Amino acid sequence: MVSDSGGFDDKSFNQTSYKGLTDAKKEFGIQTGAVESNSNSDYAKNIQSMVAAKCNIIVTVGFLLADDTLAAAKANPDIDFAIVDSDDPKFKAVKNLKPLVFNTAESSFLGGYLAASMTKTGKVATFGGTKIPTVTIFMDGFAQGVEYYNKQNGKNVQLIGWNAAKQDGQFVPGDQPFENVTGGKQVAQNLVSQGADILFPVAGPAGEGALQTAKASGGKVNAIWVDTDGCISAASYCPQIISSVYKGMDVAVTDVIKASMDKTFSPDAFVGTLENKGTGLAPFHDWDSKVPADVKSKLDQLKSDIISGKIKITSKAQPGS
Repeated sequence: MVSDSGGFDDKSFNQTSYKGLTDAKKEFGIQTGAVESNSNSDYAKNIQSMVAAKCNIIVTVGFLLADDTLAAAKANPDIDFAIVDSDDPKFKAVKNLKPLVFNTAESSFLGGYLAASMTKTGKVATFGGTKIPTVTIFMDGFAQGVEYYNKQNGKNVQLIGWNAAKQDGQFVPGDQPFENVTGGKQVAQNLVSQGADILFPVAGPAGEGALQTAKASGGKVNAIWVDTDGCISAASYCPQIISSVYKGMDVAVTDVIKASMDKTFSPDAFVGTLENKGTGLAPFHDWDSKVPADVKSKLDQLKSDIISGKIKITSKAQPGS
């Protein structure tokens, strides 16, 4: 496995994907190798190091590794490759490359509805690490969930930090925004100063800046985490995390490794959805008694309506869009 520059301890998608590798090692008794990238320029050489180690399957983590993964897969047709969070149309012609992608617009819709239900100030906020589809898909779904809440309940909860129609919003500054926790905190504090009391950071490790802001608020500000169950990956902030929009990257990674072992590997994309439990809302943990029963019931109904197609998710960043 090759991480993106967030590293395997990012409390987010690299860490969850890495769990899939370590689970496979325990379950199947295989040998594994892993290398962390420190910058975008590391990706090609790190993938090559796994080729040189004679790995049977190489899993890369993150949209930013797409070009280097594609090049390596073309150059090494006898090795299986899988990539988390990218499904470039150019992959279609490559029979040894499988995308592992997740329709987090579906689950983020639930997160947006939840945030709108729980705000005390009438303002909620989101921000991203950088403007790429695997980030904006969360922000789109969250925005649509807030909008749906307002229409259903005759309310006017305001979303700060993302305009889905214009595809424009707040992102963490810097050359490596996903690692910029200080920058994430600055963005979060700015959004709080505008009145937001629930934050939805889609910024990998930099999202911890939002959790720090929430923790320092003395209960006035809280958060909904992404990629993984924040009460597990960022446990010290669990009192501030209402829920999390998770992606089942660990299970997807373990499954593709098993398929490679069993010679049943297919290049067809795996798409995690609410229906196949590849994405969803994590448990409420400390917030279980604070989220009203009618809100929980409504979230269950919304989940069913999204799965059935009664509610159409509109994000253009969805897999296959």
